[in-house]
Amino acid sequence: MIEQRPVGDTDSVLRWQDVTVDFAVDGGLHRAVDGVDFELGNDEVLAVVGESGSGKSVSAMAAVGLLPSNARVGGKIIFEGEDLLAGPRGTFSRIRGSRISMIFQDPMNALDPVFTIGSQLIEMIRWHDRRIDRVGARSRAVELLEMVEIDEPERRLRSYPHQLSGGQCQRVMIAMALSCDPRVLIADEPTTALDVTVQQEVLDVLLGLRERTACSILIITHDMGVVADVADRVVVMRTGQVVEEAPAQQLFDRPKHPYTTALLAAVPRGHGAGGAVPDAARDRPGTVEPALRIDDLVVQYRGRGLRRAARAAPYAVNGVSLQVESGSTLGLVGESGSGKSTIGKCVLGLAPITGGTISVGGVDLTAARAVELRRLRSRIGVVFQNPVSSLNPRYTIGESIGEPLLVHRGLRGAKLKARVDELLDSVELPTGWAVRYPHELSGGQRQRVSIARAISMEPELLIADEPTSALDVSVQATVLELLSELQHRLEFACLFISHDLAVVDQICDRVAVLSNGQVVELGDRDRVLNDPQDGYTRRLLESAPVPDPAEQARRRELRYAAAANS
Repeated sequence: MIEQRPVGDTDSVLRWQDVTVDFAVDGGLHRAVDGVDFELGNDEVLAVVGESGSGKSVSAMAAVGLLPSNARVGGKIIFEGEDLLAGPRGTFSRIRGSRISMIFQDPMNALDPVFTIGSQLIEMIRWHDRRIDRVGARSRAVELLEMVEIDEPERRLRSYPHQLSGGQCQRVMIAMALSCDPRVLIADEPTTALDVTVQQEVLDVLLGLRERTACSILIITHDMGVVADVADRVVVMRTGQVVEEAPAQQLFDRPKHPYTTALLAAVPRGHGAGGAVPDAARDRPGTVEPALRIDDLVVQYRGRGLRRAARAAPYAVNGVSLQVESGSTLGLVGESGSGKSTIGKCVLGLAPITGGTISVGGVDLTAARAVELRRLRSRIGVVFQNPVSSLNPRYTIGESIGEPLLVHRGLRGAKLKARVDELLDSVELPTGWAVRYPHELSGGQRQRVSIARAISMEPELLIADEPTSALDVSVQATVLELLSELQHRLEFACLFISHDLAVVDQICDRVAVLSNGQVVELGDRDRVLNDPQDGYTRRLLESAPVPDPAEQARRRELRYAAAANS
């Protein structure tokens, strides 16, 4: 078992002293960080938590000189006794990557898609150590991939980022960050988009590296389960200031600041804690014809340019049958590649159907004519995972919400404006924001806009694909409450796709667990999450972090004991 380290028994390796960060915007200065003061100890894992805009990532970026040119940084950032802000211009270039390394949130964006994993690792190694030749750098790259527990490292060097899973790409990012034996590792939301099992593996890798290399880790996250699992100490930030700092167990057991208390209260507690599904939705009898019926669905992607005998590919979905009643929510859970998002895409007409049928309101999508499909799709709403990508940056909020009404119902002028205002009000946004653009809103506000657009046509069915995975816990709680309230009022059926079991527990009343394109468990939420019958479901539940350091330590100890005995 990796125990939490005692606090205060070592000197700090990195310290922020009265640090301020101002951004020059529209002729004025906006203060993003306001006099923060905290330290990262030797051989310590420190978690910095807070909502979007709290200043946690800006504070970390200031320590490696990665803020944009309009940033003004004040105070002191002391690394191994040297004030980085007082040094010459090349100070950050000298220590960044070699002494302080970064792991970013999205490895698919951080890795170059046109170069192999090996070429990117070797380039990083040789950039920081001019004395090493290409053969030596390649050998070091293999060693690093072995260190982060990537199988077949020699073969993986020849792979491109798109040929690796999200968890493998994140491990590559960790390997690159470790290529020069840094003293400090800064991980900015390193597990946000990962499945619970992959997240657990990545966190195990980070803690194992701390043990082997004695590096200090600063982890920036909004996931309190991750904090409970790995952090020795926690710093809580709000509106650019540190509002609380404490050892992890103490912070979870006895938070002192009201904001910390509210932050912890907003965390979904997961299976066994009871959900927040409205009683009306849970008890409403099913209609004769469900809002969504899926019968024996098969999706199989076929390769091109291959011989017919070798053309068949593995099944993305294989014989799935589900149904969702009006006013109820079915949660689809499983790891990446399980087929859950493919099912949602099939319902939306965005993925090919190899076999089986999908019916919405009694109309078979696979047999409907083009005119029927157009009319039918106006009865299906969708909320995607990332509102930044799903909202057109050139459209105002009002134009994005009103587009379905314009296209399907021909609403224009005053009638369209009145309906847009009504929809903004329904998701608790000011009607005056209709003239704003997506970049002027926070992540949670943008997701509310996506929900308003999804319900604009008063759908019979709502597809929600990971709608809260990138949101802060407090914003996530608000969005989930809003979805539940809207469903209770509008009585639409909801297919809720997620890898977050705590969120599924909070909003869904039935759960389907998918693995390798097949349903391995299906039933009432309480039964599936509290008394799982399938071993895969049990493994998912055991991998999901809970906001309790003592419980996470117990789970980790059991895991290590099982691994040692296997």
